[in-house]
Amino acid sequence: MIASEAAIRAKRASPSKTWRRALELTATIAGNPTRLLSSAIQDWAETSPDAPALLSGRECMSYRQLAERSNRYTRWAIKQRLGKSDVVALLMPNGPEYVAMWLGLTRAGCTVALLNTNLTGSSLEHCIDIVAPKLVFTAPVENIDALPGKRVGLDECGPVTIEDRALYIYTSGTTVLPKAANISHSRIMQWSLWFAGMLGAAPEDRLYNCLPMYHSVGGVAALGAMLCSGGSVVIRERFSASNFWSDIVQWDCTIFQYIGELCRYLMHAPLTAIEKEHRIRVCCGNGLRPDIWEAFKTRFSIPQILEFYASTEGNVSLFNVEGKPGSIGRIPPFLAHRFQTALVRLDHQTGEPIRDERGFCIRCAPDEPGEAIGRIFEDRSNIGSRFEGYTNQADSEKTILRGVFEPADAWFRTGDLMRRDENGYFYFVDRIGDTFRWKGENVSTTEVEQVCCEFPGVLQANVSGVSVPGTDGRAGMATLVTTTQFSLDDFRNHLWKHLPRYAQPLFLRLRDDLETTATFKPLKSALARDGYDPSATADPIFFNDCEEGAFLRVNEELFGQIKSGKLRL
Repeated sequence: MIASEAAIRAKRASPSKTWRRALELTATIAGNPTRLLSSAIQDWAETSPDAPALLSGRECMSYRQLAERSNRYTRWAIKQRLGKSDVVALLMPNGPEYVAMWLGLTRAGCTVALLNTNLTGSSLEHCIDIVAPKLVFTAPVENIDALPGKRVGLDECGPVTIEDRALYIYTSGTTVLPKAANISHSRIMQWSLWFAGMLGAAPEDRLYNCLPMYHSVGGVAALGAMLCSGGSVVIRERFSASNFWSDIVQWDCTIFQYIGELCRYLMHAPLTAIEKEHRIRVCCGNGLRPDIWEAFKTRFSIPQILEFYASTEGNVSLFNVEGKPGSIGRIPPFLAHRFQTALVRLDHQTGEPIRDERGFCIRCAPDEPGEAIGRIFEDRSNIGSRFEGYTNQADSEKTILRGVFEPADAWFRTGDLMRRDENGYFYFVDRIGDTFRWKGENVSTTEVEQVCCEFPGVLQANVSGVSVPGTDGRAGMATLVTTTQFSLDDFRNHLWKHLPRYAQPLFLRLRDDLETTATFKPLKSALARDGYDPSATADPIFFNDCEEGAFLRVNEELFGQIKSGKLRL
């Protein structure tokens, strides 16, 4: 059954207390330079050895078993003469062994690259090449249990500190090749303890994790929060909408983490009785769209939604502790000096910030969209403001904006457009590059996708800009996954009612499914490349003809008329 309201109120702290709790936990990091995530697990193994740590359908590990397994991997690495400056890569599915391996290998000083298990061919080759690993693990080490599992002493393995690099985590670009971000032990502890504070994590908590463990959200942040707090994590190899709630009830979970599309998939799933028979007290994640926020919370009886904004490599972090629907968070005034975030005006043609007559960037007014940037400080006590960069120094430098408000300041560019209201709440607008210009106006793909998905019969939407000869800018093209109840005419009326004419998609493509990344982000590049050419795909493509007042099927003749400029757009 769902946790009682009294129990939920007792567990849920006020926003100010939540912030203080996270600050108090992370304040201990700088003063304990040799305390790693594996150290915290070892401590729990000694105080609560039989408490569950990692659970799955295939294997379960108590804290003692997890500590022993990771210690064995540390000793295996030492035996192989692997240590600091050595890179190894992990290409394995979600599971307890995955966690034990990278914990143990990083304790030996290795940097572990977490490879995307969906990659093949040249994409996989690229990700391996940019980190140059000595070894790539595709399965657990044979006979690992033959090695001692006791705590690893300094006489066996030299000190590894929080300043040492622990992981390479790849940024999941949808239009460009991934970059490998440097993740130090300090960053791992910052993520883990901050999330522990935000969630109020405790030994009785159990997190359900079905997100890919090669990403920071699924593999480190919330998982680390549980392991620092003595809680447990249920690991599923991949997300399944049909098994989601039965898993949560079966494993008696109190927390789950999400990404936006996961929530939408759950909303499209058939109603079941079990979806309300849980003890979930909070879910945390990012990308829950405003159009389904309240419906999601109500349908599944979720007491608290902790929406946040962060990136693997970035220093801009926002948390919606208050639960304001649609917002990605705010920075309380008493933390503004610590988390310096700004929105700056952007030239959408060049993708570069607009500068004033003195050469400095211009801050956005309330509710004015701009690029979110975070000030970079080298102060080691202010871990959250650091930018640790990528394997490629040139890529790192491209991400830094200099001379922003002062001659020598440096800020991290998120590449995300946001707006901030008068009360300080931030709202995600779009990715820079996903905003296109048409008829002299800027069009947000996120906004158009949201309007499309609000129409009955639309399951998914992917919007991008496509070039049309003889016109300036790019015209909107929406690729939709629909049900049998979808009506072209009614959909067109819906667009006219909710979008200005310039933002309405000029082209429509219907598909059975959308290609996505492992975290369900739509892949835009292939769709944009095909454009509205009917010979490039078997999918039906339609043209939004304003003179006819209807969507017309694009055939070779109509395609030719559009390309030649004969039709008025």
